[in-house]
Amino acid sequence: MSTDMTKPVPRSGILDIAAYVPGKEHAPGVARVFKLSSNETPLGASPKAIAAARAAADHLERYPDGQAKELRQAIADVHGLNPANIMCGNGSDELLALLCHVYLGTGDEAIVTEHGFAIYKIQAMGAGATPVTVKEKDCTVDVDAILAAVTKKTKMVFIANPGNPTGTYVPVSEIRRLQASLPKNVILVLDAAYAEYVRRNDYEAGIELVSSNANVVMTRTFSKIYGLAALRIGWMFAPADIIDALNRVRAPFNMNAVAIAAGAAAMRDQAFTETAVTYNLLWIDKVTSALEAIGLKVTPSVANFVLVHFPDAEGKRAPEADDFLTSRGYIVRAVRGYGFPNALRMSIGTEEANRGLIETLGEFMGRTA
Repeated sequence: MSTDMTKPVPRSGILDIAAYVPGKEHAPGVARVFKLSSNETPLGASPKAIAAARAAADHLERYPDGQAKELRQAIADVHGLNPANIMCGNGSDELLALLCHVYLGTGDEAIVTEHGFAIYKIQAMGAGATPVTVKEKDCTVDVDAILAAVTKKTKMVFIANPGNPTGTYVPVSEIRRLQASLPKNVILVLDAAYAEYVRRNDYEAGIELVSSNANVVMTRTFSKIYGLAALRIGWMFAPADIIDALNRVRAPFNMNAVAIAAGAAAMRDQAFTETAVTYNLLWIDKVTSALEAIGLKVTPSVANFVLVHFPDAEGKRAPEADDFLTSRGYIVRAVRGYGFPNALRMSIGTEEANRGLIETLGEFMGRTA
């Protein structure tokens, strides 16, 4: 292979990565916009978290605590965990990147599912590994398909549970079966970004599995139900050996002081979190029922968004619906890149946004709920 000596050249494989493309945020020419594309909570952040952030801003001249002890202790207290097994990061994205950086390399494989979060594939490729994509079944992770894809090169398996953009989940019995069948040197990564929203008896975010196994990690985020997306806060619960390995390459001050303070306050304000859960349960049912009533198919969701499938009919497909919604100020998420060319993902928003979205889609479909 020839080498271009006239300019710096990225490491082999980097330019093969398709960069992450976030959802749109703007509707040009529209006076009022309802952003329902990023699964942000309509309730905002806990007032206690906002107060903590403001207090922390009084001392911006100081370096943050490089161990994020206040935040880790808050997480440990609420979830009944050992803080030594918790790592916090600049969003769960940083923690996923660290896992790939430390445990994957050239010649390794990482299994991802066809509708899984794009960052898994991006970070695996960034580490020099090969992502292996397996099919899902009915918009849900298929454990048997994952196991069939395992080879001697497999070093990591990524599962978003609940899934995004599907909103479906894998029961804990299936996750246990998967872990028990994986080679012991393969890390099972359970990305539980939407775990707080789930109210199903057969769901478990991953704490139990991490506690009893040496090859399971669970990642969580403060960007969704806690309403702190602007501060970029993620956390991981993992075995001591994995925490130790990641700490050796983690940036010394990877979290800012405002994020640490706000995150700790948000975690401890579980009453506010429960309010968000109650609100979401109410509106996810209302939105799902209303959209089905106007002739749209909705994948049953346990998260704070719905995946809406459109008819394969001229003028009624997802791209046309997306344009129509945008023209009315409703920004949703196109998910063609996640394997759904004729579907849109829509976050649960404020009551005004939800009702307006339903009414606008009814107009688009030529029907009313």
